[in-house]
Amino acid sequence: MVSLFSHLPRPKAPLELHHQLSSIQQPIIHPAIPTLGHLYLTHSLLGGNVRCRAMLQTFALLLQSYTPPPTSRDFRHDVDHSLLKPAFQYWTTQCRPHSVSMGNAFSFLKLAVANLERELEWDAAREILLESMDAYVTERIEFAGKAISRHAGSKIKERGDVILVFGKSEVINRLLLDAALVDSKTFRVIVVDSRPLLEGRDTLEILSRAGIPCTYVLLNALSYLMMREVTKVFLGASALMSNGSVLSRVGTACVALLANSNHIPVLVGCETYKICNRVQLESITGNELGDAKEVACTDCARVGPSNRWDEMMEANGGEEKNEKREEDILADWKDQPNLKLLNLMYDLTPSDFVTGIVTEVGILPPTSVAVLLREMNPESAFKSNT
Repeated sequence: MVSLFSHLPRPKAPLELHHQLSSIQQPIIHPAIPTLGHLYLTHSLLGGNVRCRAMLQTFALLLQSYTPPPTSRDFRHDVDHSLLKPAFQYWTTQCRPHSVSMGNAFSFLKLAVANLERELEWDAAREILLESMDAYVTERIEFAGKAISRHAGSKIKERGDVILVFGKSEVINRLLLDAALVDSKTFRVIVVDSRPLLEGRDTLEILSRAGIPCTYVLLNALSYLMMREVTKVFLGASALMSNGSVLSRVGTACVALLANSNHIPVLVGCETYKICNRVQLESITGNELGDAKEVACTDCARVGPSNRWDEMMEANGGEEKNEKREEDILADWKDQPNLKLLNLMYDLTPSDFVTGIVTEVGILPPTSVAVLLREMNPESAFKSNT
């Protein structure tokens, strides 16, 4: 491992998760918890919104099957310490570090539990919690996506724009589809992608099926296209720091930097529930490590990014062979004493490279993120409802 990033948790392999799970007493863990954990671990679920929805849906399933013990004095304490915390800690420590969206949604759920009346019957309390989670997904994700689409769509010309996007973002895909299919605007999209996840292929498929003209390039061809064709850049975000910096898939900072140097506006679409109260100045202190084996796999034609190396091993008879195949030029990377592979999941884009943050409340400058964080505090929402 590169020493500069040695403080970050080492990514776990699915086999490690299986061994850890087998050591846990099965009666105390709901099967939905390790099932979702495996999806997180293998990158079968990618994206802040997708991971957050899956977590809340699993919590809803757990609540529906949970009954506080007869000796319970306060069901709120039991739900928090016996149901919510163990599941969340399992996903975070044993599978994959949680996203900011998951952390904020979990804090909201804990606050919803704490604000329940102690005298409530469990069935009534459960219904309140289920309704609260449904409302959270509807208002903070679904409705927010529609509002962001409306605000950002107003910046797309009726015809002639060339819009550049990077990787895959649910909210960016939505606004482009709405602009093309609902507002009947004519534009072209350049989809920039990077290894090892190659999420941009999903974006390319979604937009192409909708009839939107697309160009697909890898990150190393970005400078040529940026200087010649691009009129606007739309980027997604995994989180917004309180100082206006944008945490997103690794490579996003490169795109924003190049656009800024060519005086091309950069708009970042992000729901307000992804705002974080942390201040972060670089991508080293807080980040996530991916499996270095994914970087070693150079076959970009494969699908299912997290399973590529496993597929190669199966093809080789279940062992990592040192024989160099033509397409596997890094197959013996572990035997090279001076070679270390690094697979970072995120990078941090400074606020200076961002023209505007598109949220459900409008298009704001990055300097207004701290104000928005204070206004969207979930505790104030609960106080206003009481």
